[in-house]
Amino acid sequence: MKEIKGNGLFLFDMDGTLYLGNRLYDFTNELLATIRACGGKYMFMTNNSSKSVADYIKKLSNLGVDSCYEDFITSSQATAYYLKKHHLGATLYVCGTESLKKELRSQGFAISDCLDEIDVIVMGFDTELTFKKLEDVSKLLLTRPDIPYIATNPDYVCPTEFGSVPDCGSVCDMLCNVSGRRPVVIGKPEALMPQLAMEHTGYSADNTLVVGDRIYTDIKSGIKAGTITALVLSGETTREILDASQDKPDYVFESAKELISIIKKDC
Repeated sequence: MKEIKGNGLFLFDMDGTLYLGNRLYDFTNELLATIRACGGKYMFMTNNSSKSVADYIKKLSNLGVDSCYEDFITSSQATAYYLKKHHLGATLYVCGTESLKKELRSQGFAISDCLDEIDVIVMGFDTELTFKKLEDVSKLLLTRPDIPYIATNPDYVCPTEFGSVPDCGSVCDMLCNVSGRRPVVIGKPEALMPQLAMEHTGYSADNTLVVGDRIYTDIKSGIKAGTITALVLSGETTREILDASQDKPDYVFESAKELISIIKKDC
């Protein structure tokens, strides 16, 4: 089994892994402090494109966790990277929050609601979703069947304290029922986000651990990127889901708290 190293790179999913909704898990600050004390590096790696990095810094601060811009790799950032590589200069129709639009504008992209101007459709986790947006995207997909169509993430649900709410993947399923089209997915389970994190920090895959509560996004992205993977059962995944999955993590923990003692042994 691949070894977890205390001085490695730790890529943490957030909701369901370090907190749930607006409730910070009681071990989170100790875990992050332990990684720092042992010479490791951590980053927060989230598929949730409804918030900008600035939003996340504020959210974590409200939960009692200090962070800075360099601590994050988000599906919004990865989507901007992909768009720059494949659709530089494109005008976007963004079915997403104002925070996502702001993030993409900051990377030089024009965003419009005028359908005649659109070069690329971008779908995000849209907590400001309206029927007008669904109608606009349906028109674009049906009248322009070759238009590039991109989704920040494939998650079907986003966890909350009371259960879950529909995420980007669920909305994309609705639009598939209308158009028959599936988007190109940028975030987890694809390898791009952990690859970008490793590129930015200089760590190799065998010294990087992806930690998350979902097999079909978090764990699969780590597997595709060749990293070590750890599934935590503090969020969406149950033992039954794990047993039924073809994708198996290197480690399974009841919560990320178990990492503290492992890291300290290697410190």
